[in-house]
Amino acid sequence: MLQALDLAGKAPQWVAPNPKVGCVIIKNGEILGLGVTQPPGGNHAEIEAMADARIKGHDLEGATAFVTLEPCSHYGRTPPCSDALIKSGIKTVVVACLDTNPLVQGQGIAKLKAAGVEVITGVLEQEARESNLGFLTRMEKGRPWIRMKAAASLDGKTALHNGKSQWITSEAARHDGHLWRSRAGAILTGIGTVQDDNPQLNVRGISVDRQPLRIIVDSKLQISPSAKILTGGGSLIVCAVEDAEKISVLRDAGNEVLCLPNPRGKVDLPALMQELGRRQINELHIEAGSKLNGSLIREQCVDELLLYFAPKLLGDARGLFDLPLLESLDGAQNLSFHEITQIGEDLRILARFNPSH
Repeated sequence: MLQALDLAGKAPQWVAPNPKVGCVIIKNGEILGLGVTQPPGGNHAEIEAMADARIKGHDLEGATAFVTLEPCSHYGRTPPCSDALIKSGIKTVVVACLDTNPLVQGQGIAKLKAAGVEVITGVLEQEARESNLGFLTRMEKGRPWIRMKAAASLDGKTALHNGKSQWITSEAARHDGHLWRSRAGAILTGIGTVQDDNPQLNVRGISVDRQPLRIIVDSKLQISPSAKILTGGGSLIVCAVEDAEKISVLRDAGNEVLCLPNPRGKVDLPALMQELGRRQINELHIEAGSKLNGSLIREQCVDELLLYFAPKLLGDARGLFDLPLLESLDGAQNLSFHEITQIGEDLRILARFNPSH
């Protein structure tokens, strides 16, 4: 199963919106075939592993398949993997994690058992969930797994009082940040960051077959048509006002404009997250300023913080999150450290909001 998880981890980013799945087939202690999920419309991991075994001349009768996610049981872009496993003569299927997709959700395992195939579940389940956090979150909550990235000094400052922020962290940390960008189906920022930094907000320095969707939260449609983030079109601007003239200019340049107002005249952030779920975005990467960061946290639209801390002190400068003043520590938002790693001379912290958040 560890080998199957390793295969899943090497699945290309563009398998989304499908989950990343790995499969290893063994018999009498020998590995017969290996497989990993292919891009949408291509084979799932189980089909790839069985094909690999057959190409090598192996007989699958009586073999055991280790798969990181429950085999599918429905017709989507491809036929059900559970049917193919049954027809192959494989005797045992070991599953790490159940598929919470309503179209599957135990039905793949039920179909295998009904056909007399032995099924073992829960092997390295937590590790398998980690490998597909985005997909499983979308299946269970209807929205992506939401990761908020920020770079700061040790005293939690993201920019000087005059807005200068390039560069607080090292080149190694910036490269690592692009690796995290490349994982996501979409990258989100706010109009404040666009106006202050004019970022491209794409993946650079890493070979990718597909750039993430770029999203700008811009309640009043203040974005300039010449902003770098709109270069080449294809960006999504989310607003709270219907300004036909501005919308027409943005759309004519190949961008999409989505109006999602809340009662306060701002963008309805939870509704936006549900919309991204409907668009089959598995992971959302956020790089925004303190105001939008604070709003997203207050609206419970963040699962995880990806923070880079440089060994510097900036003093009176801009902070990470614009959150309300607390009169008591009881009102503090609690997180759990998931991972702490040194990247170059900087410290990378992954911290997750507790489920009650």
